[in-house]
Amino acid sequence: MLLDRAYHVLVLMGGWANEREVSLMSGNGVADALESAGHRVTRLDMDRDVAARIAEAAPDVVFNALHGVPGEDGTVQGMLDLMGVPYTHSGLATSVVAIDKELTKQALVPHGVPMPGGRIVTSEELYEADPIARPYVLKPVNEGSSVGVAIVTADSNVGNPIARDARGPWQQFDRLLAEPYIRGRELTAAVIDTEEGVRALGVTELIIDTGFYDFEHKYTDGKTTHVFPADIPDNIAALCRRYAVRAHKVLGCHGTSRTDFRWDDERGEDGLFVLETNTQPGMTPLSLVPEQARHCGIEYPELCEMIVEDALRRAGKL
Repeated sequence: MLLDRAYHVLVLMGGWANEREVSLMSGNGVADALESAGHRVTRLDMDRDVAARIAEAAPDVVFNALHGVPGEDGTVQGMLDLMGVPYTHSGLATSVVAIDKELTKQALVPHGVPMPGGRIVTSEELYEADPIARPYVLKPVNEGSSVGVAIVTADSNVGNPIARDARGPWQQFDRLLAEPYIRGRELTAAVIDTEEGVRALGVTELIIDTGFYDFEHKYTDGKTTHVFPADIPDNIAALCRRYAVRAHKVLGCHGTSRTDFRWDDERGEDGLFVLETNTQPGMTPLSLVPEQARHCGIEYPELCEMIVEDALRRAGKL
């Protein structure tokens, strides 16, 4: 056991977001790991009576294994703050900013973190004209796991401008971010808070079979090959780690985070761009943070305990 004694940990998972099933996988994995380490665990599939059920359980700490809204956008964090219950991962203000891709750009770019340009559009505007030159990427402003992401190219079978009857994941969202499409390679770097400070675990390259790194590729076995450490130049790997740590610190993340990149390898360092920072990365068997941690000698139960330890430390419970 990493912690000084056994704690009562309530693992909050599920909910009603688009990423519900992923959250359940993350949460049950975390719960199993903490139980194996000797802790008392309460599993809670979040519903509208979540506050009453947490109060009834009276845990020492909540492990927030929710993904998407309302578990990752500050809503649950604010509730737990009011209840005075310690919880893992980032707090209210960080969660509000980091889940919003526009606010994230406004926070990180002035601190020297390179991110693609782009603009916010409504789904209705897409039917009038392309918001920026093709090829470009459309993504919901406040969703994770590549939910609702689409790439619009010159030869896309959606019309020009996009036809109203064209089928696309953007249709279920009102506000979208349109960004220039960056050719090249998918990279990601995980960061974890330790007693000694913030540590970047490393850089993984994600090689997909077809298309792009969407929800299906993230959570379907065999769709994506994870290469760790990424077969990239040392200076690019160092930049990824540096930007991931900087994003973690500037946004005020806690516990663990994961920063995703696109790298145009024909442009060297100038071709590296941060896409987003995920404040509550997945903890499923296919998830990247546990995988990077394992390669660094941190087994899954220890990783879960480290995240709990960080929450207890910040709450003054250690």
